[in-house]
Amino acid sequence: MAVGMWHRLDQTGRNLLPFAITVAMMLVSMAPMRLPGFSTVAPPLTLIAVFYWAIHRPDLLRPSIAFLIGLLQDLLSGAPLGMTPLVLTLCYWVLITQRRFFLGSSFLLLWWGFAMVAGAASLVQWAAYSLMEATVLDVKPAVFQALVAIAIFPAPAWILMRIHRAFLNEEG
Repeated sequence: MAVGMWHRLDQTGRNLLPFAITVAMMLVSMAPMRLPGFSTVAPPLTLIAVFYWAIHRPDLLRPSIAFLIGLLQDLLSGAPLGMTPLVLTLCYWVLITQRRFFLGSSFLLLWWGFAMVAGAASLVQWAAYSLMEATVLDVKPAVFQALVAIAIFPAPAWILMRIHRAFLNEEG
């Protein structure tokens, strides 16, 4: 009986890992940096995590969880409520529809896919902020943020792959 309880506890911990890792990446991306203007171009680590888990383990990170993590990020960062959940949920939906294309593909194809998603996410955010301000905002910060996200993608993706292989290798 005790062995079964420990097995269930272990499985629950493993099942919560994508959520916990995504929240941890969100918090890291929100850590204050003493660089002027960094917050406007900080890499969206939450998006990287949602991208990875939506493709590899959508059974463990559902769109509702991505939405809630985005809402938490907006609450903690002071961003307009709903901005990050909108972006994360839209990206999740796109990724689920293209999941079979990315599964088993090369890392370069995965990176290319992330580049498309990061670019689109930055443009959606830029458009939403422009609508909220009722003016066309400068697009350069959004483009730069997408480029930074694309450039750093291999490092967090490598970490996520290692965690996935170590703890979550079996499919749901």
